[in-house]
Amino acid sequence: METKKKSGFSSSIGFVLSAAGSAVGVGNIWRFPYLAAQDGGGLFLMVYLVLVLTFGFTLLTTDIALGRRTKQNALKAFGSIRPRWDFLGKLTFLVPAFIMTYYTVIGGWVTKYIAVYLTGSEGAAAQDGYFSTFITSHAAPIVFMLLFLAVTAFVVFCGVEKGVERFSKMVMPGLIVMIIGIALFSLTLHHTDASGVD
Repeated sequence: METKKKSGFSSSIGFVLSAAGSAVGVGNIWRFPYLAAQDGGGLFLMVYLVLVLTFGFTLLTTDIALGRRTKQNALKAFGSIRPRWDFLGKLTFLVPAFIMTYYTVIGGWVTKYIAVYLTGSEGAAAQDGYFSTFITSHAAPIVFMLLFLAVTAFVVFCGVEKGVERFSKMVMPGLIVMIIGIALFSLTLHHTDASGVD
């Protein structure tokens, strides 16, 4: 009798990079510095770290423990432990589904700028009003959002090992290099106050 092989990660580093990729999104690079500066700097960081170490760490370890214990996906794991907890699995599915409506739009923006830089049009992208013109156009944001969704669907369709893990191993080291590069570049910038004086 042929047994169906379960899909899973082939290495610990693949799992770690995939987990980090799911936790570190564009919001951490794009929106986080803006919110930190707007909402008090150090105080905002303290509250953020407390929430990460309490709610964030607890939810992450709970998800990992449930997956290892039940060998089920998030939709079925709670119900396999206790049938009346089945609604929690549906809730864990609905939350990412709602978040995806936001991230697919942002992903479309990122895809647009990747295309712009690959075609050598970065000078135009740096001009005032370029972004506003793009997001207010009728077709372009939808086209790039669908392109981002298609790439995402393809990665997921390839499975855990050949899709998610392989993709994470390719892009996460690049993300680390990019973050270090942005941090070093920001140290070379001159600070100006509201009046524009150094």
